[in-house]
Amino acid sequence: MADTNTWSFRMDADRVAWLVCDTPGTSTNVLSAAVLRDLAAQLVDVAAQQPAGVVIRSAKANGFIAGADIKEFLKIRTPEEGYELVRAGQAVLQTLEDLPCPSIAALHGFALGGGLELALACTYRVAADDATLSLGFPEVLLGLHPGFGGTVRSVQLIGVRPALDLMLKGKPYKGSRALAVGLIDELVPPPALLERAKSRLLASPPKATAPFVDKLLNFGWVRPFIARQTAATLRHSVRRDQYPAPYAILDLWQRHGAAGAESYEAEARSISDLMCTPTSRNLVRVFLLQDRLKSLGGKSPADFRHVHVIGAGVMGGDIAAWSAFRGMTVTLQDRSLELIQPAMDRAKVFFDKRLKDPAAAAAAFARLRMDVKGDGVADSDVVIEAIFENVDAKRALYAELEPKLKPNAILATNTSSIKIETLCEKLRDPSRLVGIHFFNPVAQLQLVEIVQGTSTQPQVVQNALKFTRKLDKLPLPCNSAPGFVVNRILTPYVNEALFALEGGIPAAVIDRVGKAFGMPMGPIELTDVVGLDVSLHVGRVLADALQRRVPDILVKLVEQKKFGRKSGEGFYVWRDGKPVKPDAPQFAIPADLEDRLILPMLNEAVACLREGVIEDADLLDAGAIFATGFAPFRGGPLQYARARGIANVTARLEELAQRYGERFRPDPGWQQLQSPSRHSL
Repeated sequence: MADTNTWSFRMDADRVAWLVCDTPGTSTNVLSAAVLRDLAAQLVDVAAQQPAGVVIRSAKANGFIAGADIKEFLKIRTPEEGYELVRAGQAVLQTLEDLPCPSIAALHGFALGGGLELALACTYRVAADDATLSLGFPEVLLGLHPGFGGTVRSVQLIGVRPALDLMLKGKPYKGSRALAVGLIDELVPPPALLERAKSRLLASPPKATAPFVDKLLNFGWVRPFIARQTAATLRHSVRRDQYPAPYAILDLWQRHGAAGAESYEAEARSISDLMCTPTSRNLVRVFLLQDRLKSLGGKSPADFRHVHVIGAGVMGGDIAAWSAFRGMTVTLQDRSLELIQPAMDRAKVFFDKRLKDPAAAAAAFARLRMDVKGDGVADSDVVIEAIFENVDAKRALYAELEPKLKPNAILATNTSSIKIETLCEKLRDPSRLVGIHFFNPVAQLQLVEIVQGTSTQPQVVQNALKFTRKLDKLPLPCNSAPGFVVNRILTPYVNEALFALEGGIPAAVIDRVGKAFGMPMGPIELTDVVGLDVSLHVGRVLADALQRRVPDILVKLVEQKKFGRKSGEGFYVWRDGKPVKPDAPQFAIPADLEDRLILPMLNEAVACLREGVIEDADLLDAGAIFATGFAPFRGGPLQYARARGIANVTARLEELAQRYGERFRPDPGWQQLQSPSRHSL
């Protein structure tokens, strides 16, 4: 039998057929239309040869199949086009399931989305037991759901509860969890994977099905009750009008119970409709933006083994802990051991919680050392300054550090607002200073701004980008300017919320409007979480540079030492880490409040683009999404502006300027945004 471009075939002495997926020119298999076509051709020949069974595996070292080819989704213009593509994929996997001999998927690394759906169409599944194993349906994160039979076969195999959990959360299962719920039949040592796959195939035990209790839950009279409970839980995290996919998953199951040919037909119709929704288009865009940020830093040959962090406060301590977590040796410096110890204590708690394995947690903690004298500077590949925001103090520190640095070491500042040109003025070699600006909390927020001053060497920037990827963060390159990108666009949003608060609108109402738009938390709560003192500092920097006004209420609360969550009180009183929000049920929400909050962000984003603070609109949208949580289903502030209509946005800004003042006046850069950027996704 002839091999195809993406699959190879051999029959062994025991008449076991081996189908191996190996897409040429890529490091990862994806279930593209070409891969499915080739598989269909192979399955016809396999059936004709009447083997004892079929083993399906991947030749790629990193995993089985990562899922469908996301870029193919972007070519689909109508639900009917999507339906044809999906039904063709379903037909191929049905052919696999209907083979006259048993089949088994030999899984290693990842089997995600369409890759897992292919495995579910096999009679059995065996997986290599190591830390890289990851089995799941992440489609919901793209505004979709499984489309090649996954919404049906997963329920039939593992039952309603784990199948819904797998699909609705989009979070993959590791080996032990996958085995416990029955997603795989065996978890075996990696070297034994192929041998055990073949032996199970030849033994041909009964095919696994869902547990009895879950079969009961699948009855028609029970499904509405389970669906109502699940929908009520969903509403706490996502709205149907903003994120329809999880509700579509639930609707499919409630209507069809994962049974019969009509359930596959309904699945195909449902995913085809979702493919063409703005939510899915934008979430696919976010996925591709993330890939673009991940690709940065590949031009640097630099290696990073030792990181030295100066400043053991919340930011510095957490940067140090994260660097140790990512495998690097870290020395943490401050004026005394007493100042460093709290950061060490936080790091230990973090390692124990995140790593779970005591040996791994202990190893991470051993990589983090206190260093009051700063002896680690001379050996470090990266030195990160994370002291308080004072220009003179930072310059004095750099003067001490510069003679001790290795020739190619990165000298970085974690400043949140001070221009690089200001900080590097007294360096003998100002070209080596770069901003590596993390966001709080470091462990949770993916984005890191890489800030280039006018003197910063391009190679230093490339090295900083690569270091950020070594930390498994998303680097956002930008030029030095007041507030850089993220704080620059976030501050007008926060300030307008505070102006609205000063005007008598309750904080809880303002936050409710922000969340209803799709932000992860309201602007008042966000200010409390960031810290009122931090917000005031950044606000003053931007106010001085851009002739803006700082809200009086922010100044007043900082003077009263009310800093937000960290002090127990800010705009809210905080108890057990959560804000106490008084109800305001009778308050009529002003019709223009959402635009008052959101449009200043858009206006400032356009200003950043016009001033060249960032290279293009796509990078700016990525920064807003991954650092501020700007509603992902809207695709970023500039994507939202285009979708809404630029003429509509600028006209609305003019109306708000007439009502509330010049801070709403449309930026001149709106005219440039009428045409897409050269990188536009």
